[in-house]
Amino acid sequence: MDLSWDDRRTRQFVTNVGLITSDGPHGPNIMSAEWTHYLSYAPALMAVCIAPSHASHKNIVHNKAFGLNLASVDQTMLASVAGGNTGKEVNKFPVLEALGFAFYPAEHIDVLMVKDAAMNAECKVVKQIELGDHTMFVGEIQAIDADPSIKPLVYHNGKFWRVGEHIEKPNKTTLDTIKQLVQEHTK
Repeated sequence: MDLSWDDRRTRQFVTNVGLITSDGPHGPNIMSAEWTHYLSYAPALMAVCIAPSHASHKNIVHNKAFGLNLASVDQTMLASVAGGNTGKEVNKFPVLEALGFAFYPAEHIDVLMVKDAAMNAECKVVKQIELGDHTMFVGEIQAIDADPSIKPLVYHNGKFWRVGEHIEKPNKTTLDTIKQLVQEHTK
């Protein structure tokens, strides 16, 4: 089965907004990507999934590194510019700087990072996997920083959202009931 990018059935996912920074044949670039994942604690691994047609794909293949910056709720315009233009045709960093956004050089890889993002991770590619119409780049984290006071931007149903109301986990009585049922039905 094949699904289109805007298929309503796939819009139920709730994802972050990854701002993927790279450098290479297309020059310094930034793109928005919702397919960004934390894979492993030890070693610390993150992944981004990017279509081969994107400038970032060619940059990452060439440079073997990427920045994974999680957009903050104050960076919807940045995410829209980064995702709505191709690095093959537009130098997005001067556009974004003219709009008031700031960047800084990564310490361990040769890319720019997004200032005031909810999280910034510098990643060196350790594995590249072709999966359907995208390539998953698995990167080992070289440096990571996150500011808990900066709230991450959320993407759902083609729209941006902010994290809302905290919902409590089941109470102790319910957890005890679950534990008892699990013990009764352990194989």
